[in-house]
Amino acid sequence: MKLLHITKADFVGRSRVRAAAVALAWTSGAAALAIGATAPAHAQVSNASLRGTVKAEGGVSQVTAVNVDTGFTRTSTVDADGGFQFVSLPVGNYRLELTTPSGVRRTDEFKLNVAQNAVLDFDFSQPDIAEGADDAIIITGSRIRSMEGGEVGRNISQRLIEQLPQTNRNFMSFADLAPGVQFVTNESDQTSLRGGAQGANAVNIFIDGIGQKDYVLKGGVTGQDSTQGNPFPQLAVGEYRVISSNYKAEFDQVSSVAITAVTKSGTNEFHGEAFFDFTNQDLRDRMPSENFPRHIEKIKTRDMQFGGALGGPIIKDVLHFFGTYEGKRIVRARDVIPGLDLAPSYFPTEYQQLFGPQNETFNENLYFGKLNFTPTSRDLFEFSLKYRDETGEQFNTGINAFNTRGLANVKEWRGLARWEHTGDTWVNDLKVAYEDVTWNPRPVEFGNVSRFNATVPNTPPLTGTRRGDILVTGAGRNFQEKGQKGWQVSDDFTYTGFEGHTFKVGVKAKWITLNTNTQNGVNPIFTYNVNYNPGGGTFNDEIPYRMEFAAPVGNGDPNIVSDNFQFGIYAQDDWEVTDRLTLNLGLRWDYERTPAFLDYVHDPAIAEFVAGRASYTAPNGTVTPPYMNLANANFDIDDFISTGKERKAFTGAWQPRIGFSYALDADKRFVLFGGYGRSYDRTQFDFIQQELAQGLFANRTFNFNNPGDALNVCTPSATCIAWNPAYLTPEGRAALIAGLPVGAGRELRFIKNDLKVPYSDQFSLGVRGNFDLLDLEVGYSYVQSKDGFAYVLGNRRPDGTFFPPSGNPDSPFGFGPAPFGSIILGTNGIETKANTAYFKLTKRYTKASPWSVDATYTFTDAEENRQLGEVFALDFPSIDDYPWITATGTRKHRFVIAATGDIPMGITLAGKFQIASPKYLATFIHTAGTPPQRTIVSTKTEGNGDLWGYRQMDLSATKYVPIKFLSEEARLRFRIDIINLFDDHNFASFNATTGKRNPAAYNMEGPPRTIKLSAGFSF
Repeated sequence: MKLLHITKADFVGRSRVRAAAVALAWTSGAAALAIGATAPAHAQVSNASLRGTVKAEGGVSQVTAVNVDTGFTRTSTVDADGGFQFVSLPVGNYRLELTTPSGVRRTDEFKLNVAQNAVLDFDFSQPDIAEGADDAIIITGSRIRSMEGGEVGRNISQRLIEQLPQTNRNFMSFADLAPGVQFVTNESDQTSLRGGAQGANAVNIFIDGIGQKDYVLKGGVTGQDSTQGNPFPQLAVGEYRVISSNYKAEFDQVSSVAITAVTKSGTNEFHGEAFFDFTNQDLRDRMPSENFPRHIEKIKTRDMQFGGALGGPIIKDVLHFFGTYEGKRIVRARDVIPGLDLAPSYFPTEYQQLFGPQNETFNENLYFGKLNFTPTSRDLFEFSLKYRDETGEQFNTGINAFNTRGLANVKEWRGLARWEHTGDTWVNDLKVAYEDVTWNPRPVEFGNVSRFNATVPNTPPLTGTRRGDILVTGAGRNFQEKGQKGWQVSDDFTYTGFEGHTFKVGVKAKWITLNTNTQNGVNPIFTYNVNYNPGGGTFNDEIPYRMEFAAPVGNGDPNIVSDNFQFGIYAQDDWEVTDRLTLNLGLRWDYERTPAFLDYVHDPAIAEFVAGRASYTAPNGTVTPPYMNLANANFDIDDFISTGKERKAFTGAWQPRIGFSYALDADKRFVLFGGYGRSYDRTQFDFIQQELAQGLFANRTFNFNNPGDALNVCTPSATCIAWNPAYLTPEGRAALIAGLPVGAGRELRFIKNDLKVPYSDQFSLGVRGNFDLLDLEVGYSYVQSKDGFAYVLGNRRPDGTFFPPSGNPDSPFGFGPAPFGSIILGTNGIETKANTAYFKLTKRYTKASPWSVDATYTFTDAEENRQLGEVFALDFPSIDDYPWITATGTRKHRFVIAATGDIPMGITLAGKFQIASPKYLATFIHTAGTPPQRTIVSTKTEGNGDLWGYRQMDLSATKYVPIKFLSEEARLRFRIDIINLFDDHNFASFNATTGKRNPAAYNMEGPPRTIKLSAGFSF
C-alpha cells in the first residue's frame, strides 16, 4: 500500500523551502529504513489513525483525507483488496474524497478524536451510496468505528470541556468519567488525579505526545504537588483521552492513569474568544463552619477566572497560529480544627481563638502559544510554548494554625518542536522538548513551632485511649526549592508496507537536571505532651519532650543537584489477523540513571559504626562504642551501605503490552476485547535525595528525659538529654550542637543498594456494543502495583528486636545509634491491588441529535499494604509485616454521569452528577501484653447519607446571543453554573476507629452550593 500526499499548499510559490524540506525528509526516511527493525516508529499518543476498506465496481484508486479547518490533506492509494490507511492524522474535522472511475465521491464531515484508531468502510453496492449521483455526499454516520484494543478508558470531547459545569477550569476534572478514575478535590481545594488504589504520583499526562511527569515531587505531573492551580490552560486543550489501564507500548513512566491530550491549533479562519467567571461569598451557601459551633458572618471568599484565545492563518493552508492566556485570582476559606476529634474548649483560652475559618489567597497565570507549519505535502512542523506562574499562600484545613501558613511559588516553562515527515509507506515523527520547573514554597513567619500531643479516652463503646497531635502553632515549616530542567529528544516511526500490519517503533532520550533544597527544619519544632504537668495544671505548654530542627553538617550545602539520564525504546505491531480479530503486540524497555544515588558513598566511619564493626570517633575526639543492636536484626545493614560500587542502574524494566479485539458479529457492532500489560513508573528523586541531604543539612532530633513522663522515655545519651529553656533560642541550640559530635542528633539514611523501580501489572476483559449513536461497554480490570518506595525504621533494641518483650508495642525510636538519631532505611515494598468491574454508556452528540450522555458505574474492591500517600513505614520491623487492608483512597461504588443538550432560544443545558459510597480509614490497634501486639485495620466511615459517602450535582445553562453585524460566527455568551445543587455537606473528617463523623470538624470535600456567573465573547 502506498501513501500519496497532496495539499493545496503545493500550489503556493515556495519551491526553495519545499526543496530543502524534501531533501531533509528523504535523508530522514532513508536513515530510518536503513536501520530496519530498530528504527523509531510513529506513536499514536496524540494523533489519530484511520483505516478501512472500499468495495466498488471498477475499484476506487485512492482515498484523500481533508481537514476542513486547516486544508491539511493526506492521500492513500487503495490496495488490491480495497484497503486504505492513514497512520497519523492530526485531531480535527475531516471529510474523505474517494476517486472512482466515474469521478470523485465525497463524504460528509466527521471528527477524528485524540488517540483514536478509527475504522471506516464503504460498500458502493449499498443503496445509500449506489443510489446517489456522482456528486452526492456519502453519509458516514454509524459507519465510523473506533478500535480501542484492550484499553480501558474514555474520550473527553471539546463539547464536554466547554459545556459541563465546573469551578476550577481544570481540564482534568472530567477524567472521572473513565472507569476507575478519581479526580479528587480535597478540603483545601487542591486537586489530584488517581486511578484504582494507586496514588497521584503514578499517573502521567501526555500533551501533544510529551509526558509531563514530575521526577521530583509526588503530584504525578509537574506543578501539581499541593496546588489549586491547573497544569494547562483549558482554552488550549482540544480534547483528551483518559486510559485507566492497558495502554500501548508508546506510554512510559506511568503505572496508573494515562491522559493523552491534544492542543488546539489555528485554522484558515480567524477565531477568538474571551471569558470572565466570577463567584464570591454572596453567591454561595453558608459553610458548616460558619454555623457551628457558633453562628458567624460569612468568611470572605472570591473566585475570579478570566482569559482569552486567538488563532488563525498567517499563510492560508501553510502556516497557522494559536495563543491563549488564563488567569485565576482566588480567596478561599480554610478551617483550623483540633486533632483527635476534640472540641476547642479542651484547650486553654489563648489557643481557642486559633480555631475556626481563615482565608487563603491564590493567583495563577497560564500562557500557551503554538505555530503549525506545512511547507510541503509531506511535512508538518509544530512549535509550542507554555508558561505557568503561581503565587499566593498555602494553608490547608487541619490542625495547623493560620500563623503556620506558607507562600506558594511555582514557575514552569515547557517548549516543543515537532517534525512529522511522511513517506510512501511510513511516517516519521521527531520531537524535541524542553522543560524548566521550579516549586518553591516558604514560610510567612520565622520562629519557633509548638506541636501539642495528647492522650485521650477512646470514644465509647471503645475502651482504652488514643494518642495523637491536636494543634500546631507558631512559624511555618515548609521551606523548599525543588525542580527539574532539561531536554528530551524522541523519534517515532510507523511502517505500513506489510499487509495487515502497522509496525511502530520509537526511542526517547532525556537529559534532565534535578535539584532539591529542603530547609523545613530551619524553624525548630517543640513537641509537648499536654498531659504531662509535673507542676500542676491541665495543659502542658512549657516542657517539651522532643525538639527537632535542621542545621548544616559541618560546611554542608542543602542544595542537591544531580544529572538524570532517561532512555526508552518500544516496538508495537497492530496486526489484523482476520477481518474480525486484531492483536496489539507491544514491548517496551526503559532505563534511568541518577548519579547522585548510584555514586553516593556513605561516610565509612559512620557505616562501620552502625554495622557494629568499629567505634565512632567524632571530629572533636569523642569516642562511641560500636552500635551492636543490628547484630540480630531482621535485615543486613550491608545491603544498604554504599561505597560507590554496589549500586547499578535498574535494567529489568521490560514491559510487554498485549491487547486484542474480536468482532462478535459480521457488522462489528459487538466487540470482545482484553489485554495484559506491565508498566514501570519511576522512583521520585525527592525520596532518594534524602540520603544525601541528611549528610549535608540535617534534621536533628533531641528527646528530653522528663521525670514522670511515662509515655516519652529515652535512654540518656547525646540525643536524650535534660530539658533546658535555653533551647528555645538559636544561641541555645547552637551551643548544644557545638558541644556534641558533628551531625549529632541527625537521622542516618540508608537506601537499599539493589533498589527496584515501581510497576504495575494490568489485566482487562470486556465487551463493547455499538447501537448507532449509543455505545455500551461492560468490563473487568485488575491492576496490581508493586515495589513502591518506602522508608522503614532501622533502629533495634539491644537484642536486635523491634518490639519490647512486654508492655506497649512501641517502635524503638529511643534506641538509635547515639550520638546520632534514628536509622531510616529506604527500600521497596508498598503494594496495591484493585479489582474493578464497570459499566459505561455513551450517547454521542451530533447536530441532528443535539444531546449527549456519558455515564460510568464502577465497583472497585481494592487493598493496600500501606495507607495511601504514606511513604514512611516506621511501625513494624519491615514493610512485609504490614497487613493488607481495604484501600483508604478508593471508594467501592462510584457512579458519574454527565449530560448536555441544546434547547431552543440558543440555550445549552449541561449537568454532572456523581455519587460514591463512604470511604475507608485506617487506624492502628495497640494491645499491651506479653508479647505486645500492633496491627492496622481499615474502617468504613458512616458517610454523609443513607448509603452514600459523597454526592454532588452540578448544573449549567449557557445562552448564546449572535452578533451578526460583526460576523456570522460572532456571539456573546452568558452562563450560570450551580455547583452542588442540593448543597450536600460532604464532610471529610471521621474517626478512623469507629467510622463516626467528627462532630467538632466541619471541613468538607468540595464546596457548598455555589453559583458561578460567566460571560464571554467569541468570533
